[in-house]
Amino acid sequence: MVKCEFDSRAEKLKSKVILCVPYFLFEMTLRWGIVSAGLISGDFVNALNSFPDKGDQAVVAVAARDKSKAAEFAKTYNIPKVFESYEALAKSNDIDIAYIGTLNPYHYEHSVLFLENGKHVLCEKPLCLNSKQSASLIKLAKKKNLFFMEAVWSRFSPAYLDLEKEIESGKLGEVRLVQGNFGFYCESERMFKKEFGGSAILDIGIYLLQLSQYVFKEEPKNVTTVGVQGETGVDVSESIILEYSNGKRAVLNVDATLDLVNKATIYGTKGRYTLEVPFHFPIETTGSDGTKKTFPLHTSSIPYNFGNSAGLAYQTVEIAKCIREGKTESPRMSHNDSIILAKLMDTVRRQLGVHYDADDAEYP
Repeated sequence: MVKCEFDSRAEKLKSKVILCVPYFLFEMTLRWGIVSAGLISGDFVNALNSFPDKGDQAVVAVAARDKSKAAEFAKTYNIPKVFESYEALAKSNDIDIAYIGTLNPYHYEHSVLFLENGKHVLCEKPLCLNSKQSASLIKLAKKKNLFFMEAVWSRFSPAYLDLEKEIESGKLGEVRLVQGNFGFYCESERMFKKEFGGSAILDIGIYLLQLSQYVFKEEPKNVTTVGVQGETGVDVSESIILEYSNGKRAVLNVDATLDLVNKATIYGTKGRYTLEVPFHFPIETTGSDGTKKTFPLHTSSIPYNFGNSAGLAYQTVEIAKCIREGKTESPRMSHNDSIILAKLMDTVRRQLGVHYDADDAEYP
């Protein structure tokens, strides 16, 4: 099928050449709209813009609560269009997919806004404050037949793909233990304020939980948490034991007050595999035979806000592929994966007595 635009005068002017372009070529570029102009959004755009293997994708628009901040953001990252509100961006025909980079408590409402307006969505982790919100979003995305994913970028790391190959090859034998730490002394008030959705497990512990799920690919039979609730009512540190079938387990330490050695090791009956610091998106691993492997990231002329953020681009290649294939979720970070993670975080919070107002609400 061919879409042609004819100028009525062209038939009279033999010197004019009429070009007929296949209509589908106009639809090939996956156009991203950025929701918020915060630090993580900046790293996401920087990573995608500078990624040499991104294919036909482009960041074309941004919106923030403060339009002047959005305009500054657009200038920094060479984004052609600035919208005055999230609603205006959601209703526009300029984008195909939204990247939600707002604070945790707003992930639900902003994802709803863009899904209801027919846009695919990549939402930063944690997907929502609890599993009820997460399930509601996934239900809506399925109803709208739109692609929807939680931005657990670790799953698309070359190092994680290499780990998966080691496990599937049998080099580790039967995997029986995952052990990992994620902790740093955090000075950001966002981590500790309940109204901001503050939580060590939601912000950084999710990386450890998703790794355990990535390795064992089943829901744990039992969850045991000990930890500390801060003065503001949110969890600031925890040690978690996840028990799986046949004695398999994960031992995970999360802390927003201590600098831990942020690596993770997967132990099997024949060997072990270590995701070196930072385990959530490492550029170095140690394999079952002791061999060190490196997975260098691409560079950018613009500095990143967080370590190894260039890796944020890898998930976009998977997303573009899924959308062009008509898929509404990625098998590497499925809807069910997000539900399991949300339930685990609910359990950890409940065991530590951490409660949000959103836990009392019901969602469609």
